[in-house]
Amino acid sequence: MLRRLVLAALLVLPSIGHAESLKRVRIGATPGPHGQILEAAKPVAARNGLDLQIIEFSDYVVPNEALSAGEIEANSFQNQPFLDNQKADRGYKIVGVAPTVNFPLGIYSKRHKSFDAVPNGGTIAIQNDPTNGGRSLLLLQDKGVIKLKAGTGFKPTVADIVENPRKLRFIEVDAAQTPRSLDDVDAAAVNTNFATPAGLKPSDAILKEEPKGPYVNLLAVREADRDQPWVKALVESYRSPEVKAFIDKTFGSTVLPSW
Repeated sequence: MLRRLVLAALLVLPSIGHAESLKRVRIGATPGPHGQILEAAKPVAARNGLDLQIIEFSDYVVPNEALSAGEIEANSFQNQPFLDNQKADRGYKIVGVAPTVNFPLGIYSKRHKSFDAVPNGGTIAIQNDPTNGGRSLLLLQDKGVIKLKAGTGFKPTVADIVENPRKLRFIEVDAAQTPRSLDDVDAAAVNTNFATPAGLKPSDAILKEEPKGPYVNLLAVREADRDQPWVKALVESYRSPEVKAFIDKTFGSTVLPSW
């Protein structure tokens, strides 16, 4: 009798749950498109043997802290210049393993229909982290609004502005707070992944970054994990035809796949 019970238990073990046989991968993302794209990747990841668990963070600092500390296995929220800056400042052993999507940066306004309408001495909110704040200043330089000191690379600061003919005043705020700042400033630079949840349409930006340069986002893992089989499966799941179709249908030209 006991033997029959043991055999019966063994027979039902495979049906206990497919999820138990999957490799758990906790992946950090910021709210909005990054999280939405990962949700679209979950069923693909499951077919590739991964139980993708998405953990959302409301800022740009904590996802790398959590990855470095082993609280998550991967993240998807940043571009290479931002990661390089974080590694230089904090000594993280984190690497990018695949480019994902590009979110062209926009400058928005609730007060003005065009940037030309921003008055002399107007206030512009930009992100207070070096990479995204610098990216916003480079956008303003590309559009002829300001001129930056030569040789500042991808991380210029407000102190590097050498020509500001309209005497614009720059206010630095946390990247996640830039949409809220629009009530108090003439214009604000807002990353698309924060613009979309705030109800801002990238097509309404009064200045917009061209979809080029080094600001393509990436999947990142700890250096020690870069050659693990699950990393390859994660990359293949994200960069799948199903996920690309989801991005194209959901976001159009505001989020651009890199593959």
